[in-house]
Amino acid sequence: MKKSNPASPYIEINNTEKSSDVVWHQQSVTAEQKSQLKGHQAVLLWYTGLSGSGKSTVANAVEQKLLERGCHSYLLDGDNVRHGLNNDLGFTDEDRIENIRRIGEVAKLFVDAGLLVSTAFISPFQKDRDQARALLKDALFLEVFIDTPLDVCESRDPKGLYKKARAGEIANFTGISSAYEAPEAAEIHIETAHLSIEQCADLVIDALIKKQIIKS
Repeated sequence: MKKSNPASPYIEINNTEKSSDVVWHQQSVTAEQKSQLKGHQAVLLWYTGLSGSGKSTVANAVEQKLLERGCHSYLLDGDNVRHGLNNDLGFTDEDRIENIRRIGEVAKLFVDAGLLVSTAFISPFQKDRDQARALLKDALFLEVFIDTPLDVCESRDPKGLYKKARAGEIANFTGISSAYEAPEAAEIHIETAHLSIEQCADLVIDALIKKQIIKS
């Protein structure tokens, strides 16, 4: 069951029965007021792509450009989050699903604070990305597909993970022994194989300007 809170930029989703003692507390300061104070719209940029595709690299470059424009942003990086919030999760399909569920919930709180939020996670399953999208109103969720061919990702292999996966040392590795479901209708589609980091970041910034999320 979904119920919309008009003062919130996201949709509450009730997946389980909650105690009658748990109630939603209306806040006096709205998300719209927070965005107005910051001078730009709040949005969630959901970067998805294979390991080694360049998600974190592009997201960091975009955040630097946002900082230079005076925008308020925050980047939730997949590896960083697994050092703390999600350090109890592994890489089974079930743990990947829970990893993305938690990140979606955290990200919506950052959006509610009026920030330009970026998440850089493989997030291989379309259903899980759709669930993250469903937490927010459509205009506040932008899927960013970092589209890099598998062979290019393998040639980069900054952590040596593909080599280990090919050798059978890592189970459930996306693109090798676990599926990656590429987005079919991402709001921002970046093919990185023939673009510089700067060019990739500029494409994201251009999209934000076009959608009137930030000023030109």
